Amino acid sequence: MLEETVHVIGGGLAGCECACQLADRGVRVLLHEMRPETPSPAHHTGDLAELVCSNSLKSTRVDSAAGLLKRELTLMGSVLLACAERARVPSGGALAVDREAFSRFVEEEVSKRPLIEIVRGEVTEIPAGRVVIAAGPLCSDALAKRVMELVGGRSLSFFDAAAPIVDAESLDMDVLFRQSRYEDAGAGDYLNAPFDRAEYEAFIEALTGADRAVLKDFERRELFQACQPAEEVARKGVDAIRFGAMKPVGLTDPRTGRRPWAAVQLRAENADASAYNLVGFQTNLTFSEQRRVFRMIPGLERAEFFRYGVMHRNTFVDSPRVLDRTFAVPGTTVRLAGQITGTEGYTEAIASGLLAALNTYADLIGAVPVQLPGTGALGSLVAWATDPATEDYQPMHVNFGIVPPLDDGRRRSKRDRYAAYAARAEADLSAYLAGRTDLFGGGR
Repeated sequence: MLEETVHVIGGGLAGCECACQLADRGVRVLLHEMRPETPSPAHHTGDLAELVCSNSLKSTRVDSAAGLLKRELTLMGSVLLACAERARVPSGGALAVDREAFSRFVEEEVSKRPLIEIVRGEVTEIPAGRVVIAAGPLCSDALAKRVMELVGGRSLSFFDAAAPIVDAESLDMDVLFRQSRYEDAGAGDYLNAPFDRAEYEAFIEALTGADRAVLKDFERRELFQACQPAEEVARKGVDAIRFGAMKPVGLTDPRTGRRPWAAVQLRAENADASAYNLVGFQTNLTFSEQRRVFRMIPGLERAEFFRYGVMHRNTFVDSPRVLDRTFAVPGTTVRLAGQITGTEGYTEAIASGLLAALNTYADLIGAVPVQLPGTGALGSLVAWATDPATEDYQPMHVNFGIVPPLDDGRRRSKRDRYAAYAARAEADLSAYLAGRTDLFGGGR
């Protein structure tokens, strides 16, 4: 066991992954979590690793960027990804989890490591010594101020939103039908609420005219594009959301035998399928307007809401200008991890926590920093997020748009190109990990 104690601030995905990885390498950790003593604008519990927006960790297809990231995390021994697999609920080709089970599994993993001590209460000053700040984009005002003072850079922010969750017993199953896109009716992991044209147009009129909780007209840069409120999408044009969250392609309404004009999909929130999330319906509407408008969805006329959608401001630092390639603040023993760095997404948060642990451990043992191959999902995201040439820095998920192009001169279809990206990334990462026995395997 190493003598130095590391403070990990934040009991979310990044912080819990970081704490577990450090403990597994013989490092004593104080894991600070302000909840439940100090609540946040979006959390509902004091549980570790609570998911506040969707319950989906996105695609598992290895030829997608999200799926490739999961493969990379598996190769690196992620603790929280294994928890997510254990808490998995049916969701087609995505990894969605039972929120409560996921948090419970993470708490079990943290608790069974004697080198981790959980400290409840708000952190208002950055501790002396080695620190990983993984407080997320909803860290307290006092800590956010200290972080901005430390990095000496701009405090950036964007608005994020969550979708409502409804009681399965309040849904009309004579109207809703079960089907994943392009699968046979009656099969699949999603419930579908079908609209005819008149129903759709009435719904859009109500959605765009409803009262909002945050009374302002948002500019495009203020909204994180992957989580735009449904009403903001609908304002772009009457058919805008019909080509997005409400697209009916690949669906057949068994009542008519035809494709509906539009559809809202619902995804199970837990293993018992007693609660459903309205997929793609993040919202800024007031609670009373959510009841009125979303009960216009066919099959949801009597819907009871376990949780209403909410919108909140997220804060992140200007990483390309204030952090080094390991997400450390230059000249300090403080490192940032998770969404406060602008790497957006659940799986990305887990990955950044793992990477923070590896680089912190490398610091402690005097090893060279981790520099993941830039051909991978995580390596390319880190390179983009810490490159001073990155302009107009905004939160970003992993994606194949930031990986280096293939250099063999071959012309490929999009699907074949993504498969080639994934194969190259796995080969490069496997070779890199084999050479870092100081961090993986026998070097621990």
